[in-house]
Amino acid sequence: MQGLVYIFVGICAAALAIAAYFLLGFTPIESLLLALVVGLGGALIEERSARRRAFARLERGVEDMGRLLATDARAGQVLSERVNAIADLDLGPRLDVIEADMSVLGTVVRQVAEAVSELESARPQPRPADDRDGFDAGPALLRRPSVPLGEVRRALDEGRLVHHVRPIMRLPQRKVQAYTLVPRLEIDGQLVDPPEFMPVPHGEGDMVIRRIERIGADEGVRIVRRARLLGEPVSLLLDISPSTLGDRDALDQLLSVLAANRAVNPDLAFALDYRDWAALDRAAADGVAALVQQGAGLAIRNATTLRLDFAGLAEKGVRYVATAARPFLKSPSALTDFHASDISDYIRRFGINLLITGTDEETDILGLLDDGIRLAEGRALGALAPLGPELSDEAGDQLRRAGAR
Repeated sequence: MQGLVYIFVGICAAALAIAAYFLLGFTPIESLLLALVVGLGGALIEERSARRRAFARLERGVEDMGRLLATDARAGQVLSERVNAIADLDLGPRLDVIEADMSVLGTVVRQVAEAVSELESARPQPRPADDRDGFDAGPALLRRPSVPLGEVRRALDEGRLVHHVRPIMRLPQRKVQAYTLVPRLEIDGQLVDPPEFMPVPHGEGDMVIRRIERIGADEGVRIVRRARLLGEPVSLLLDISPSTLGDRDALDQLLSVLAANRAVNPDLAFALDYRDWAALDRAAADGVAALVQQGAGLAIRNATTLRLDFAGLAEKGVRYVATAARPFLKSPSALTDFHASDISDYIRRFGINLLITGTDEETDILGLLDDGIRLAEGRALGALAPLGPELSDEAGDQLRRAGAR
């Protein structure tokens, strides 16, 4: 910038010399001297102005540095005061108190560990859980149906498979929220429940299970479709197993039924046992995803723990998680780390309903109400019974049974 000023001064001096030569009659030497005088004068004035500006900047810099040094000095003084205050502290008594507290804490922890060890050693051996407990005996105890496989196949061929429903009630109103569809066989004039006739999922048993579940799916679709036609839609839980999910042909047949009835699929939820859910292989997991893509929901029954990834379950289409009333009421800490009164609301945040099964006594219902449970199922709320007349279709049943043979 300063160089431009000098150039401007030189141009002005040359212009004055030229003007003096042509207009005022100066000789060339006089014009040259005039240009030199004007140029030198302008240069001196600019140099003086530049020095003044430099001095002003230097003064401002010195003032800023002085302020910074003063701030640092004050900070150093404060730090020195704090160091002196810390140096004057007598930390000996305080350390003694901390050591005493740590010693007491160590004693308490040791006593707690000893008490827990005594309780564990004094705890009675767990007894085999019955149906009401809701816990499976374990994979080592293989379930054996009392009805032979041949008799089950013969009953299916003769159309002696019937479906009854068990209501799922909303508490405290005791209003029907949904139904569980339960297949039953007519054997010697008696109705036999699934634990007594459902085959072991192996070999021929898998084929029979797929057949029963296919008939149940057809029945469930018919029920929810008829309920919608009557203007009273109902939700229905249907049994499904890896035997169907892992078989391509059986799954395709089921998906074709759902694809033809997409309008009512949201009213259906396919229920898997918790152990089956945890042991799903890749093919069965793909089958579950295909059911959800058709609009149907999922349910997990007989859950032996509620320490689950409910966000992940919701993404997979799970709508219900069912566990037994007895362990939930007697020892909820064995199922969840939440308080019993908070777990239902927590699960509901993910769009999943907690269903308590096996509520066989009124005292069970009172306990569930105290814990804020909304959905329950059991003999105290409604026994297993045939469909109501508005949803039953005996003629259609005969045709379907004939087609299942």
